[in-house]
Amino acid sequence: MAEHSSITHFRTTLESLGGTGRIVVLPDSVHTAALAAEALGCEVGAIANSLLFESDGSPVLILTSGAHRVDTALVAEHTGALKRATPEFVREHTGQVIGGVSPIGHPAPVPTWLDTALRGYEVLWAAAGHPAAVFSTTYDELQELTGARELTVN
Repeated sequence: MAEHSSITHFRTTLESLGGTGRIVVLPDSVHTAALAAEALGCEVGAIANSLLFESDGSPVLILTSGAHRVDTALVAEHTGALKRATPEFVREHTGQVIGGVSPIGHPAPVPTWLDTALRGYEVLWAAAGHPAAVFSTTYDELQELTGARELTVN
């Protein structure tokens, strides 16, 4: 079966940025951090969820550990008021769908924040542009690839 075009785009972007991660396509039934962690054989905290929010009409990407939720009031002290992005807003600003938003490869740069809790894992897994695809990375590489600023999100 041919690779989905969004995964191909992600792969090209990752390689162009010097990323070294391995892309894995998981079963379609893996729709949560817990299920992804189970399929990958890692802790749920090592799943780097890509959550796109809207702040005054602009996108803000929070890369957070799958082990907890983002405290939007706490994060808003650094990013401005946050509200949940609509599927259309996510697609417009990332070129990807909810559940498959990768940390990189967007049509234009998106301000990105990296949850410091992810630093505690040797290998992280993040979305690779499609809801069934993930890639391996490290905290330092993820920060370098995205230009993210560090933040405690909960």
